[in-house]
Amino acid sequence: MQIPALEGKPARFYQLALQQDLLAGWNLIREWGPQGKAGRIKKDHFPDMNTAQAALIKVRDTQLERGFKIVFMQGTEQIS
Repeated sequence: MQIPALEGKPARFYQLALQQDLLAGWNLIREWGPQGKAGRIKKDHFPDMNTAQAALIKVRDTQLERGFKIVFMQGTEQIS
């Protein structure tokens, strides 16, 4: 997701990804910051994929409410 540059401020990005760990759990990985620079990263662990997907959707919706726009989506299936 991205917020375009406004009033002298650089564009900002927010990236979400799900990653399965080695112990059958799932991680929600969030990265955010100014476009073109290193961002901050946060990882949250969940016991199963359904819980991780629900968390991803909640974070995505919160960021959309804050003004971010989806600019690129990649994955094996769409999450609604």
